[in-house]
Amino acid sequence: MRRKAAIFLVEDEALIRMMIIGMLDELGHSVVAEAGNIQEGMVLAETAEFDVALLDINVGGESIVPIAEIVRGRGLPFLFITGYAQIGLSEPFVEQPVLQKPFVITSLADAIEKVLY
Repeated sequence: MRRKAAIFLVEDEALIRMMIIGMLDELGHSVVAEAGNIQEGMVLAETAEFDVALLDINVGGESIVPIAEIVRGRGLPFLFITGYAQIGLSEPFVEQPVLQKPFVITSLADAIEKVLY
């Protein structure tokens, strides 16, 4: 039985964000915070109560690293999502799990499961 998680999602493309939310709902997870840009994401990363974060690497041409640093600083798990083949993450994030877009619901479920446990 998979654990149901509260999700923080940062994705700048509204349609992709809606699609991911639909997948998460289908998996029984709940999106408790979502952002479409780095500024909103930084505030939510500091204040929202969530179990795991899904972070698009490139948000409106800006790097997700400031948000990832906040989430890591809070001791919460996260994974990156990206549509780019070359990810270009720097230390300390090179070992962080990355889910390649587009992905299917089973890949999303497995990736969340891995970072939660």
